[in-house]
Amino acid sequence: MTSRMARILTMLLVLLAGAAVTGEPARADTGDITFSVPSGTFQGSLTVSLGTTIGGAEIRYTTDGRPPTATSTVYPGRALTLTATTQLRAQAFTGGAATGAPGTALYVARSFDAQHDLPLVLIDDYGRGKPGRDYVDAAAMVFDTTNGRTALSAAPAVASRAGIHLRGQSSASFEKAPYRLELRDDADKDADHELLGMPADSDWVLRGPFSDKSLIREALVYDLGREMGMAVPRYRFVELYLNVDAGPVAAADYQGVYMLVETIKNSKNRLDLKQLDEKDTTLPKIAGGYIFKFEWMAAQEPTLTCTGAAATCWNYLEVEDPSPLNAEQKAWLTRYVQQFHDMLHSSGRTDPQTGYRSWIDVPSWVDLMILNELSREMDSYLRSTYFYKDREGPIVAGPLWDYDLTFGTGGYFGNEQTAGWQYQQTRTPQANDWFQILVADPAFQQDLKARWQSLRRGLLSDASLTARVDALATPLTAAAQRNFQRWPNLSTRMIGPFITDTSPTWAGQVQVMRTWMTRRAAWLDGTTAWGGGSTPGPDPTPTPPAGAGCTAAYTLTGQWSGGFQAEVKVTAGPAGIGGWTVTMTYADGQRVTQAWNAVLSTAGTTVTARNETYNGALGAGASTTFGVLGAAGSTNQPPVVTCAAG
Repeated sequence: MTSRMARILTMLLVLLAGAAVTGEPARADTGDITFSVPSGTFQGSLTVSLGTTIGGAEIRYTTDGRPPTATSTVYPGRALTLTATTQLRAQAFTGGAATGAPGTALYVARSFDAQHDLPLVLIDDYGRGKPGRDYVDAAAMVFDTTNGRTALSAAPAVASRAGIHLRGQSSASFEKAPYRLELRDDADKDADHELLGMPADSDWVLRGPFSDKSLIREALVYDLGREMGMAVPRYRFVELYLNVDAGPVAAADYQGVYMLVETIKNSKNRLDLKQLDEKDTTLPKIAGGYIFKFEWMAAQEPTLTCTGAAATCWNYLEVEDPSPLNAEQKAWLTRYVQQFHDMLHSSGRTDPQTGYRSWIDVPSWVDLMILNELSREMDSYLRSTYFYKDREGPIVAGPLWDYDLTFGTGGYFGNEQTAGWQYQQTRTPQANDWFQILVADPAFQQDLKARWQSLRRGLLSDASLTARVDALATPLTAAAQRNFQRWPNLSTRMIGPFITDTSPTWAGQVQVMRTWMTRRAAWLDGTTAWGGGSTPGPDPTPTPPAGAGCTAAYTLTGQWSGGFQAEVKVTAGPAGIGGWTVTMTYADGQRVTQAWNAVLSTAGTTVTARNETYNGALGAGASTTFGVLGAAGSTNQPPVVTCAAG
């Protein structure tokens, strides 16, 4: 057969595939195997032809998930017909020996199509049933939106072999469950993929708001923490289809609105600390970096054991990274945390040279307390409370994690109340008493008050918080309707052990959260809290004279193959401004795919960013920031940036 005839045959086979995906092939681990149809979904039946770039080789293939061997079925040279979800794996063989890199394509059968205005995640576990605590093999596909729309019949942006398992504590018992997703290559090793504009990685979490009927509580805290300067995972709202039976994907497999979230890990594009190898057992390398967390009644090994009085010792302190943690590293970190703990319980805790300020990054601990108290997350300080320590650095609070039981939802420990302190809650045995000790120091208390009052004049003002809730909720309007058709729990008071509001509409649930939040902030403004006796109002913003303006500084904060993240700092000139517009003109064909704290529009190579309602007014010399995620080729020079007031 001539090469021209082969190309024509391949084109005809793709056309005959009918409902198979079209467009650019999804990223897949195809190795030295060619597939006439790229990975994607299909309806009815699908025909696929195989080829190889290795001359003179025969192809052997499997459809049961196992890698091909010398005894696997020989590809007969004619198209294969698929009628069910199939993991098609193939390998070239020469003289009976495997030659070149194996390849895999994923084809997920569906019985219908569905149009959506949020990105989609589709997972099919080949009929293995609902995932439990152990990983099960699955096909994972991610469909991004184009002009605000996508569908199951669209070409997936990413298709990957994967493993999925159930995660979480109380939330794991919900019908709408959270999952851990691990993307894998053809050798069952980690496969790093960029998902929905987020930097490439293999490890992700699918968090499904269920007790949080607003759907946005966790996203709100993440966004606030990010702008406050804390370490926060990136996320995107998606809708999930999870098929756990042997049939095609059906409408009943729809799982509702989820957050696709980065896991917390020490890697270049996540929490970029010094890497600890197993051989790093002496100073200075053994001093970091580490990630550890409190998980009350749920910590898993490796854990750090406190020594001393049981009444004051910490409990349930789990090391997240490095993994594995060798014995020398565990011993070093245990001693380090013990020394910090003992110092906090000593009379010298406030010493400016040797006290807690020489051990911790105070601003991050202050910000964590402010977010915990404002949201009154019921597990604050006790569960999913992360810290990290780099090699040369102090103990930093964060990254943020697990904020669904917030702003009045939960109630199990009384946190539906807008008055009172969350850090004073008691559980036995305690996780730690570190924050109670810090708050007892007048200087730390003053740090809290000053930071709170500053934030209330901008980021955490009532107007700003209300605008942020609206900005998060509006894009979910149609998806929320689908979510609550699938999970009609709006009027159910008890979701598992948690007390929730019973407003019968999603919009009502969002309003309940908003009202609770403003009442909570008002209490924190009071004389018994951080307000100093009056509710801080917005900073006065003078009317800008003619010609008053602003400047914008563009900083590349992260870059990876095919993508980048940048932050833009907008600063008012000598007079205050009521709004701003930043223009970024890219010269290397970059494409901005996502932004926060700004409203974007694009015309050719020029991206225009305008302020949100909550961050437009800036006093003289005051600043705010917004961020962007984008796609880039081999070069990624910073754009030409201008700023105009108004």
